[in-house]
Amino acid sequence: MKAEDLKTKTQDELKKVIIDTRKEQFNLRFQKSGGALQNTAQMRKARRTIARAKTFLNQKDAGVAAPAAKAKPVKEAAKKPAAEKETKAKKTKKTAA
Repeated sequence: MKAEDLKTKTQDELKKVIIDTRKEQFNLRFQKSGGALQNTAQMRKARRTIARAKTFLNQKDAGVAAPAAKAKPVKEAAKKPAAEKETKAKKTKKTAA
């Protein structure tokens, strides 16, 4: 399950997702030990779905907003105003001499 799907769910729905996915994970473990599991990637997906659901549940409990999508990092030089750049350049010239 994707994070976007979990973002819109309520706390009760998230708890249900966790319980259902844990049951699925339990069954997958038995299939693996019995040699019946064909797609082992399902175990990884189940584990990560549980982690995502728990994360969103904890965020909702704490009242924290969900993190925004990652933006491209901005270089430090682009953030600072031109005046600060000049002052920093002058300081480095003095210490170098």
